[in-house]
Amino acid sequence: MQNAVFSIRPYKWQNMWVFDDERVGLVKEPFVMGIPEIINNAVAHLPNAEAGFTALFNSTGLPSADVVLKKLDIDSGGTWYEEEATGKKGWLCPALFKYYPEAPDKLYIKIVE
Repeated sequence: MQNAVFSIRPYKWQNMWVFDDERVGLVKEPFVMGIPEIINNAVAHLPNAEAGFTALFNSTGLPSADVVLKKLDIDSGGTWYEEEATGKKGWLCPALFKYYPEAPDKLYIKIVE
């Protein structure tokens, strides 16, 4: 399943970026610690991103990926990543392990309206 392309639909709820994924038991799962800033930058071109957008992601590469995150370190059960294009850092919580058995070295993300 390492080659799979996953899809989530982040949206703003109580001024936080969150997403639901019933397939893996996540409801209003928040993005925290640097990831909201990375999301804000990635969706700045979308007119109504706060209402929701689709994020496709995998660990092996996506054509024209909008965001590429490189693994830095494991911390507090989650994983620190650095956005390759900007150097911004963000922490992905253990919800990442609902998609991967271990934190991938890279995550490729494509933003779709």
